[in-house]
Amino acid sequence: MDAPTTLHRLCEVIDAHDWTALEQLLADDFTCDLVHTGETFDKAGWVRLNADYPGFQHMVVEDLVGAGDRAVSRCLVIGESEGRQQRFQVASFARVTDGLVRELTEVWTDVGQAPPPGTRAP
Repeated sequence: MDAPTTLHRLCEVIDAHDWTALEQLLADDFTCDLVHTGETFDKAGWVRLNADYPGFQHMVVEDLVGAGDRAVSRCLVIGESEGRQQRFQVASFARVTDGLVRELTEVWTDVGQAPPPGTRAP
């Protein structure tokens, strides 16, 4: 699989909560950097993070581009906490080798945040 196809498949198996398939899409030396928290995960740690994430429900690909061994996706992630729906956006930057994700960098944000005062577009 090329990088865009591999990254799209990764998002599909996360949405399906198929943690065995997720593990199979990752290279043995896989690393994931979470920019917003400064954390770095290896293969087993990242699969566990996804499988154990409280309240996770869905991941929907909203945009995906790529070429060669690189791909980038933007996904809507829906979860629940204390009976309330939560919505996030995640941008994922992937490097793929031999059909497996080797490197992943993710940038997460909440959806619906208000801009700082005085910064709204006219």
